[in-house]
Amino acid sequence: MNHSAAADISGRADLEAVLLRFYTAAFADPQIGPFFTQLAGTDLEVHLPRITDFWERALFRTADYRRNAFAPHAALHSARAMTAADFGRWVQLWNATIDGLHRGPNAERAKAQGERIALTLHKRLAGHDASLESADGLGFIPLAALELRSALA
Repeated sequence: MNHSAAADISGRADLEAVLLRFYTAAFADPQIGPFFTQLAGTDLEVHLPRITDFWERALFRTADYRRNAFAPHAALHSARAMTAADFGRWVQLWNATIDGLHRGPNAERAKAQGERIALTLHKRLAGHDASLESADGLGFIPLAALELRSALA
């Protein structure tokens, strides 16, 4: 794909491609992958249509999503605490995936929404006044976009 000519996210098919690429990277990621593969035992075939509904509703208001998005994250957090660094890594992979496939207002909105969701989940799980930086200061510091794009290419 010619990234300089990348189109914006325009609907469900684009979201499915983004989410498949994102979860493929997330499952393989040494930091956050175990949350999906070992703790949750996520079946991507089952998860993908649900999470696509979530994002289609979040970006376009065209899908019906009535599931409780917080509950599965709370269950995971009780099994193994999700840190600011874990949420930061999720955001890094999410942004790099979108940047690698799309450009435009919807792509920017998806990245902003992803960060808002990560921040909200982290605050709710760790306590309302939780710091968004990990003890080592590596919480929500994004990796260089080029480094991530090359890793996901």
